[in-house]
Amino acid sequence: MSAVLKDVAELASMRERDLAEVMAIESAVYSHPWSRGNFADSLRAGYECRTLRLGTELVGYFILMVAAGEAHLLNLSIAAAHQRSGRGSALLGDAASLARSLGARNLFLEVRPSNLGAQALYARFGFRRIGVRRGYYPALSGREDALVLTLSLQ
Repeated sequence: MSAVLKDVAELASMRERDLAEVMAIESAVYSHPWSRGNFADSLRAGYECRTLRLGTELVGYFILMVAAGEAHLLNLSIAAAHQRSGRGSALLGDAASLARSLGARNLFLEVRPSNLGAQALYARFGFRRIGVRRGYYPALSGREDALVLTLSLQ
């Protein structure tokens, strides 16, 4: 009998050299993607920026800001080919664990009302809705609200 090893997903700190691959995913999965400058600024600001790779393939990433006992998940994305495979849930778990280890008591994020897949993921994870930011996101038809969600990390 022979065993076939599957690639194990590896979480690592995002680096400037990762940004071309990050931008390829970002541009493919969002109608209004972050700019390369947004990611570079996050790296320079010292935010918790992580990549998720299967072997050499970048499959996802997140940007997490932690301060004053709170964390804000600014971006979490999974490459289209890897969505609905459990990778988003695993990456969200990694972000929450990192936030908790850095002393955050709560994790906040915004999500588009039109992003039903992300909303379902966050609901399964235990996030609850605490507010709405009107006209927060750019959209094809003008602006779209953001649902503000939180997860207790205690």
